[in-house]
Amino acid sequence: MVLYFITLVVAFIVTYLTTPIIQKIAIKINAVDLPGERKIHLLPVPRLGGVGIYLGFVAAVITSLIISNYYNINLDLKAMLGIFLGGSLLLIVGIIDDIRGLRATTKLICQIIATLIIISFGLGISFINNPFNGLLAIGIFAIPLTLFWVVGITNAINLIDGLDGLATGVTAISAATLFFVALRTHQLGAAILLIALLGTSLAFLRFNFFPATIFLGDSGALFLGFILASASIIGVLKTTLVVALIVPVLILGVPIFDTLFAIGRRLKEGRHPFAADDRHIHHLLLRAGFNKREAVLAIYSACFILSFIALVMALQR
Repeated sequence: MVLYFITLVVAFIVTYLTTPIIQKIAIKINAVDLPGERKIHLLPVPRLGGVGIYLGFVAAVITSLIISNYYNINLDLKAMLGIFLGGSLLLIVGIIDDIRGLRATTKLICQIIATLIIISFGLGISFINNPFNGLLAIGIFAIPLTLFWVVGITNAINLIDGLDGLATGVTAISAATLFFVALRTHQLGAAILLIALLGTSLAFLRFNFFPATIFLGDSGALFLGFILASASIIGVLKTTLVVALIVPVLILGVPIFDTLFAIGRRLKEGRHPFAADDRHIHHLLLRAGFNKREAVLAIYSACFILSFIALVMALQR
């Protein structure tokens, strides 16, 4: 557990120290989120928060790899490298979007490419353990299922990023829960990635919770969602059948269902499934009379409850 504690601390400290610097850089290069018709904030807020998160995450993972090598701890380095490369690609895509803006279709294509990267490194939902008769092979559905899961979760985190601290806090709760599940399934590589994600998310919340002084931007939301989705493939989706199908869906239940309803609503209206609108769950809570802080805390509570149920299920297998 010392390894995970050090990873958590390094991720937290590096993100905490670098985020104010990124904040000043974002303002200088005009990477700011301006108030608008769909926007809830009233003043310009710098974006590029994903850069500070990325720096803390990378520093923590490198530190954990050095410690693991010293103590001869075996990790799936190939899978971790694939996740790092895919996440780095989406960080770059997000930075470009935060500064200049990109079409939703372009970002979707890049998410697919990032997922194909991890698949090429041998990471994918190729089978699920069946508690009755061993392995249940997915066969030709492995690649499309992996694409659906990773791209779906990446977009779910991105789309829920509409209130100060919302996506960051949901990520922290999900990462913490998935971390314990990964420990339960003895997936040390996934556990390291998830505890690093938890540390960097908690540090960023210091600047991102209401009233936020910096936003995740697409650089942060895409990166967080991609790492969550990819790490869950290692740590959860290859456990027993019931756990594999239900646990990750419960842990990420709020962003998943918010995204499904949003996509269904937009398709019904004949619009692009990833086009922005103001009818996400946090918008509905605000219209119901919640203030910004209360709406975020209400969604946190729902995530805590779902994650607790998922964790109980996972630990009983």
